[in-house]
Amino acid sequence: MVWAGIMISGRTRLHVVANGTMTGQRYIDEVLLPHVRLFRGAVGDKFVFMDDNATCHRTLAVQDCLDSEGIQRLVWPAFSRSKAH
Repeated sequence: MVWAGIMISGRTRLHVVANGTMTGQRYIDEVLLPHVRLFRGAVGDKFVFMDDNATCHRTLAVQDCLDSEGIQRLVWPAFSRSKAH
């Protein structure tokens, strides 16, 4: 599994998740604090974080971390898909 962040004017390095599964706490320790927090600081108040509905992204600890860092998350519906007509 890998993680990377992108935005109009930059990107993070690719983060390889090795040795086990991604938990909410690992997501905080290995992704949010070292990478996302820096992006938020570079962008400022208009920063909106977009992730998906993976279980590890939706823990209370992750939401508490985002709140404490002042990081606004883009809200996604639980199931989203487009229908071809």
